[in-house]
Amino acid sequence: MTIQERAERAVELKAHCNCAQAVALAFADELPLDEETISKLAAGYGAGMGCMEATCGALVGAVMAAGLLTDGQGTARCAKTILADFKQRCGATVCKDLKGVETGKVLCPCNQCVYHAVLALGAALGWE
Repeated sequence: MTIQERAERAVELKAHCNCAQAVALAFADELPLDEETISKLAAGYGAGMGCMEATCGALVGAVMAAGLLTDGQGTARCAKTILADFKQRCGATVCKDLKGVETGKVLCPCNQCVYHAVLALGAALGWE
């Protein structure tokens, strides 16, 4: 599966789960956990960490997957790359900023955040 196909799959998954779950589950075939466990681990990050007050759930899902995909080796560096790429694509990394909670201006809808988080993870891993 290409990274583009994974990003599209994540958007499809988003219709049935939260952003973190959608991103992590888009990589389920590459992760050493079953889908139910992945879904449970990412369950608390819907509407962004802290219910929109902090990091976008799609980013959380991408970094969770990165930890497993890198076997924990260099994951912090990978996470930094993912965050920078995502911010460039979407304009922010905090859910409430992405959704325009305080400004009324949506920078990036959830489906696009999910899509871009998958692409950012793919780029960080060299899966382009």
